[in-house]
Order: sequence, then C-alpha cells, then structure tokens
Amino acid sequence: MKKSKDAIKLKDAVAIGIGGMVGGGIFAVLGLAVSLSKGGTPVAFLMAGIIALFTAYSYSKLSLVFPDRGGTVKFVNEGFGRGIFSGGINNVLWVSYIIMLSLYASAFGSYAPNLVSITGSKAMDTHIFVSGVVLLATLINYYSLKVVGEIESLAVFVKLFILLAFTGIGIYGLFSSANIDQLNPANWESPLQLLTGGMVIFVAYEGFELIANAVPDLKNPEKNVARAYFISVGFVVLLYILIAMVTVGSLSFDKIATAKDYVLAAASKPMIGQIGFTVMTIAALISTFSAINASLYGGSRVSYELAEDDELPHAFTDQFWNKPIGLLITVVLTLLTANFLNLESISTSGSAGFLLIFAVVNYVSFKKAKKIDASKTISLMGAILSAVAFIVLIIQQSTSNLLGVSISLGIICICFVMEWIYKRKISNKDS
Repeated sequence: MKKSKDAIKLKDAVAIGIGGMVGGGIFAVLGLAVSLSKGGTPVAFLMAGIIALFTAYSYSKLSLVFPDRGGTVKFVNEGFGRGIFSGGINNVLWVSYIIMLSLYASAFGSYAPNLVSITGSKAMDTHIFVSGVVLLATLINYYSLKVVGEIESLAVFVKLFILLAFTGIGIYGLFSSANIDQLNPANWESPLQLLTGGMVIFVAYEGFELIANAVPDLKNPEKNVARAYFISVGFVVLLYILIAMVTVGSLSFDKIATAKDYVLAAASKPMIGQIGFTVMTIAALISTFSAINASLYGGSRVSYELAEDDELPHAFTDQFWNKPIGLLITVVLTLLTANFLNLESISTSGSAGFLLIFAVVNYVSFKKAKKIDASKTISLMGAILSAVAFIVLIIQQSTSNLLGVSISLGIICICFVMEWIYKRKISNKDS
C-alpha cells in the first residue's frame, strides 16, 4: 500500500475517530437525548454505543483488505458492485456527511454567542459563527492533510482534558446533588423509548468511520487499524455514558430542557459556577470545530470516489486548489443547510442515514467474511442491529417528529431516484 508524504500515526487516526465523534454530536443532541430518555439517557447512549462497536469490527476488517480514501464508498462497491443500489447508498452517505457537518456547525453557533457578541443579536451572531467555522475548517483542509491530523491531535487532547475534568468533578458532586434521583430506573422511559432515544442521537457516534478514509495514509496498518477503531469507539462509549450520568444528575429535567442547545455548559455551572460554564463553552467550540475539521477530511473524498465509480457525473473528479471539487460543493451545501434548515429534525435524518449505511456495511462484512477474515456472526449481528434500529427510529419518530422522518425518507428516496436517472442516462449514452 503506497503511503502519501503526509502519512499519519496511530494517535492521529485515533484523534480523527474521536474528533469525529466527540464533537458537535454530543454537544448538539445531549439535550434531545434527555428529553427522549429522561433518567435512562446513559442507557440510551450505551445502546447506540453497542451498535457502533459491532460496526467498528466490520470497518476494521474491511479497511485492511480494501484500504481506500473513499472508505465506506469502497466497501459498499466491493459488496454490491457499481450499480443503482450501491450508488444510492453512497449518495446517502455523502448527503449524511453534509447533514452532520451542518449539525456540528449549528452546535458551534449555539455555544459561541454565550462568549462573544458581534452584532448584539444572538440569531445573527449564530449565523455568523456557523458560517465562519465552516469556512475556517475548509481553508485548513485545503492547506494540508498533515495540518488536519496535527490539529486533530491537539484539539482532541484539549477537549478531552476538559470533558474528563467535567466528568470527574461531576461524578464526585453527584453524591451530594439534589437531582441524583433522576437517574433512578423509576425515571427511565420505556425500553423501546430508550432505544429510540439512543438511535435519534446515534449521530454522536458516526464519526469513527472517518478512520476508514485515513487508512491508506496510516503507518503500519496491520497493527494499527483495529486499534484505531476500538480505542476511539470504546473510549467514547464510556465517556458518553459518564457525561450523560453527570448531566442528568446535576440539573433538573426542566433546566435541561431550557438549556437544551448548550446543556453541557449549563450542567457545569452548578459544579464550579460561571467559570465552569465558560470553560465548557470553550470545550464545545473546540469540539465542534474538531468534528467539522475531521468530517470535511472524510467527506471531501466521497463525491470524488462516487464520480470515479460512475455514481456521480465525472465533473466531480475535477480539482480546485489541488483538492477534489467535492470539497467545495460539500462546503457550499453545508453552509446552506446549517443556515436555513431546522437541524433538530435533521438530526433524526442524519442518524437514520448512518444506521442504514452501517447496516449495509455490516452486511458487506458478513458477505465477504472469508476474504477479510471476519466473523460472520459478529458481522451479521451488526447488520441486524443497525437495520432494526433504523426501523424502530422511523416508526417511533413518525408520531412525534414527522418532519424529521419525512426528511429522512425523502433524502433516501431522492438519492436512489437520482442514481437511477443517472445510470439510465449513462446507459442510453453508451448504447
């Protein structure tokens, strides 16, 4: 496997995975998770984490045998060939990147005005910060892949230090908190609702698959690929569970609902006052920027791979400033989505998109088990869990969040219809 001059180390790959997960997801959807799962929020994060761990196994096996900067795109094509189905799924992946980037940018925009006011209008400031952070991350991605990795390493260290401090102080304070009873099973939602809550906020885990895009640049992949996946996912599962426990045990459900957009900062205030609120807000800004930076790295490859595989027009293979034109298109669509759409509903569509994609990737691992030396049982379990979670999410959310479900199914349908039209156009041209 040929390495680029910007070859990355294990710590950089782990940083990309953690940076993609511990970013906008946890800061943007924690309040939503509590509203859905109440005292059972830690269990909801565990349920989502189990699916992520099963899927990480499939990704680790596929990444070694099919290393490619397109990551998931390559795996789907290896499993199903370059047809309408694979093209449709890969188009869902690209759109899901845009949705996630928009969610991360929105989270950045929700926290930043708590520290700095530019225009005096919080709504206007939010739009300025949303656009500014996306453009800054874009410039860095255009500048150098190596810089992306270095920034991830530094950002992950800083934000994890703050989040671990929050968790440590919070656990200590739980024993004297007036709200600790909220963690009692009597305050949990039903098991089905906990599963739904976990699937709605599954977006908080999706970032680990970005490691697949970095495998061709990874030093000693035979040793480091599996480590990168399981270190990042395992660590984040545990961290999310502890963060959920501290948050639910520190603030009343009413206060969590009021501070839904910046709940982690609000949860820090009872512990160490305004300083805690400010420090956690800074951590949120670092984390969301880190997630955008990492997601742009992976997302910029997707449209290029799709065009090379005849799943998008070949114009997507063109270069702009020595990077795939897809990076620029992704950025433009992210800016439009983040500034003009309601991202609470879109978080549902983001989770649905990645659950569908992960169900397919796990099935590819099952299908190719002999070639990639994978366990058929583990791979099939991952596929079943992802598929069931997708169905439960759609059915349960259709009663309370019809807009989110409509967007989810609409995106999936449009991706497949557009792929069918494009394939038909190519077929007619060839004939």
